[in-house]
Amino acid sequence: MDPATLPSRADLMRLDRDDPLAQYRDRFVLEEGLIYLNGNSLGALPRAARSRAVEVVEQEWGLGLVRSWNRHGWVSLPERVGDRVAGLIGAEPGEVVVADSTSVNLFKLAAAAIRMRPGRSKIVSEPGNFPTDLYILQGLEGFLQGDVRLETVPRDALASHIDEDTALVVLTHVHYKSGELFDMAAITARAHEVGALMLWDLSHSAGAVPVDLNGVRADFAVGCGYKYLNGGPGAPGYLFVARRHLADFHQPLSGWFGHVEPFAMRDDYQPADSIQRGLCGTPGVIGTAVMEVGVELQASADMTEIRAKSLRLGELFIQLVEAHCDGMGFALASPRDSARRGSQVSFTHEHAYPIMQALIARNIIGDFRAPDILRFGFAPLYVRHVDIWDTVQALADIMVTREWDKPQFRQRSAVT
Repeated sequence: MDPATLPSRADLMRLDRDDPLAQYRDRFVLEEGLIYLNGNSLGALPRAARSRAVEVVEQEWGLGLVRSWNRHGWVSLPERVGDRVAGLIGAEPGEVVVADSTSVNLFKLAAAAIRMRPGRSKIVSEPGNFPTDLYILQGLEGFLQGDVRLETVPRDALASHIDEDTALVVLTHVHYKSGELFDMAAITARAHEVGALMLWDLSHSAGAVPVDLNGVRADFAVGCGYKYLNGGPGAPGYLFVARRHLADFHQPLSGWFGHVEPFAMRDDYQPADSIQRGLCGTPGVIGTAVMEVGVELQASADMTEIRAKSLRLGELFIQLVEAHCDGMGFALASPRDSARRGSQVSFTHEHAYPIMQALIARNIIGDFRAPDILRFGFAPLYVRHVDIWDTVQALADIMVTREWDKPQFRQRSAVT
């Protein structure tokens, strides 16, 4: 690549000065000198979340006690925050509820979908889907003792394997390793063509990539609150049920908060006639209240600007890595076409783990995914263009000096 065509650090600083999203960076807690490229794993802390957490703990719980279920609206938190998430994923109010974890919600929706397609015996997904998705589907397969089987098919052969025996198709919109973006409309249309239902995992796309669930007529979706929604570690997940399916949606975890009248305390279960039927046990108030801050912050930004910056950051990163780290063993693991990529870029390298640890030691945080992937996530609300330049320069220096080869960088941590 001709060095004359490459942007300079000064060029990227000018982009930051003109960035319409630049104002958002100061609304997050970010250590001075830190370059955080891991919002696709855990989003940064919104400043307002700290005061909200204190308010919920000290005032609402500490002083209000049980009165806060009514006084401070705890009882409606799952639906209220769900309505705000709905606006980020192309859903309507009343179609999304915040509850439990992505894994638990996936089990609820998949089990309900199987029940809605009696006589069909197949769930279709892809190998390499996010592990918890496959594990949950394998668990459901075992629980139903042969009544349904999970079939994983490479994505280039998916369409031909979605057939009249398929009850449900379960895929992740943005692949967690490569960042590759599925054509949501095309896959959903194929599922519906044969009468199957479609369930999307939005964990790596909601808040960073435009999503239009109702526009593509998706049936179900799940997602987490702790990545681009900045809800905090272990933040609740959410589930989406298209309004046209609500009356037929009967999930198996029929806990009391999914009851039509939870405080009637009747012995027999009767599901609520709304998205509330997606709930199970008592909502986690503190986690949901803190998550609401992150969702509100994300919803206040323009998604067109978010996506435009995300694409620009990814393109710059690929361009600079391939120019400044040429011949150092890196291979692009993400689609080169930005329209087919979420808000992350991944490269493979045979020494990926120690290289990432060396970057982290320099306060540049991405992550590693086995067996050989370095993953860099771009959260447009707080990642700057100049961060891309500085990351690539550090990466090149780590490779030239073989800093990555130090023994301490080869010791595997529990979380990678």
